[in-house]
Amino acid sequence: MPETVLHLDARDNVLVALVPLEDGSTVHYGPASCPVVDNIPAKHKLALVDLNPGSLVIMYGMVVGETTAFIPRGGLLSTTNVRHRASDYSSTRRPSHHSLPDPTPWANFTFNGFHRADGQVGTRNYWLVLPLVFCENRNIERMKEALEEELGYGIANSSYRQHVRNLVHGKSGNRDDSQTAIVEARAHRVFPNIDGIRFLTHQGGCGGTRQDAQALCGLLAGYIHHPNVAGATVLSLGCQHSQADILMDELRARDPKMTKPVLIFDQQKSGRESALMTRALDETFAALSSANSVVRKPAPITALTVGLKCGGSDGFSGISANPTLGYLSDMLGELGGKTILSEFPELHGVEQEIINRCATDQVAYRFFNLMQVYSARAKAAHSSFEMNPSPGNIADGLITDAIKSAGAARKGGVGPVRDVIDYPNYTRSKGLTLLCTPGNDVECVTAQAGSGANLVLFTTGLGTPTGNPVAPVIKISTNSQLAERMGDIIDFDAGAIVTGEKSIPQCADELMQLCIEVANGDKLTKAEQLGQYDFIPWKRGVSL
Repeated sequence: MPETVLHLDARDNVLVALVPLEDGSTVHYGPASCPVVDNIPAKHKLALVDLNPGSLVIMYGMVVGETTAFIPRGGLLSTTNVRHRASDYSSTRRPSHHSLPDPTPWANFTFNGFHRADGQVGTRNYWLVLPLVFCENRNIERMKEALEEELGYGIANSSYRQHVRNLVHGKSGNRDDSQTAIVEARAHRVFPNIDGIRFLTHQGGCGGTRQDAQALCGLLAGYIHHPNVAGATVLSLGCQHSQADILMDELRARDPKMTKPVLIFDQQKSGRESALMTRALDETFAALSSANSVVRKPAPITALTVGLKCGGSDGFSGISANPTLGYLSDMLGELGGKTILSEFPELHGVEQEIINRCATDQVAYRFFNLMQVYSARAKAAHSSFEMNPSPGNIADGLITDAIKSAGAARKGGVGPVRDVIDYPNYTRSKGLTLLCTPGNDVECVTAQAGSGANLVLFTTGLGTPTGNPVAPVIKISTNSQLAERMGDIIDFDAGAIVTGEKSIPQCADELMQLCIEVANGDKLTKAEQLGQYDFIPWKRGVSL
């Protein structure tokens, strides 16, 4: 008989409802049972004992809330009777050790990637076209119009134009299959070994602080240095804060030998816009011809750098999809690959656990310091990490930030934290690295790609189309209902863990196989099929 509730940790004083529970029923967990005295929606929590006002709510074996009213045994926990509460933490590391998965079955697996001169290996081969300042966004869009269709990359949602054309002429408008359109477009590429040209626009580069300009240049340098990128065309107005020499200094910090071509064009020095655009198009076309000579070759899966992200989370995120990512992260780390866990506001409440997992005292202190600074910045703007859960999170059982964090942190597994870096620095260490970013879906994925993630695993319980211009984003659903309802954006279903049909290790193995197929270029993610290329730089303000 399928389980109806889950007791996550022996120390917990709550149960998680796996299905809707009716008032007056009884649920069983292990050898014990508990009466249900409220209607409990699936994904929400019920009290395992009587909880008086001021009682601590324990889940995942840690403090995730505090009661504000009496909750009887079997009663529903909600925002009306529970508020955020998390344990205090310090920079003192108390080393913890956990059992790690055996990575041996994956030791000899490879993927076919693009080998770069600096030793990195890409899962895609892109050319970037980007502005140093928002003033050049129009010219970037004009280059996009000129290059995409003529070179065979204009595939994204073109069938919607046909849909409207059919409506105008009174015909039924059916959307073509995006995968078919992509295959057909690939056959007409001028440069078959280049997977695409990515055009990044943004609203930064001038008018903000000099720190914003420096951070933007660091992020853009990370994208140029990215293993999935062959080179870049950069448009500059000329007078902005984000100067070309700052960009090149940031690029040298990541790639001292400057192994990639970077074409920079200054509009104020070029004179007429037509002179700027003609020269940029001429030189970009010549560079594309050279980049087209790179072909895929075998590489060990340890050449993967995998971003770990969740968004549109629900009450099953910490039970199914997130621990699946954690298991995969531990396997990849044991092999010598790299993974990146970010979203610092969503690590609030599990700080001490992470500090205890840090490989050294220095790494632990960097994490402690970044969390303290981030929290102080939020409070200075009359906000706090407590405000992180969205209405969708709360409606689906994540009623406090600590509950959300405890589940979100499971994406990082249980292995050692090898490094902690600040935005927008580049990932260097093998194993798990923590990168300081907001929880905001696109800002976080944008940052992970800028730090070298050549693949991103993104869990969701409610659904999100988030993608990235250079890193394939694999979307993993926490429940099978979402995978069925929004199949056009979901790549992998981890819902079988909730129903007990599959184990976390089984799902992790299947997900690893999918990662290899995507890394090979054999399979495109749903975000790639939809042309979902989100890019939002973080300005280091208060973004949760």
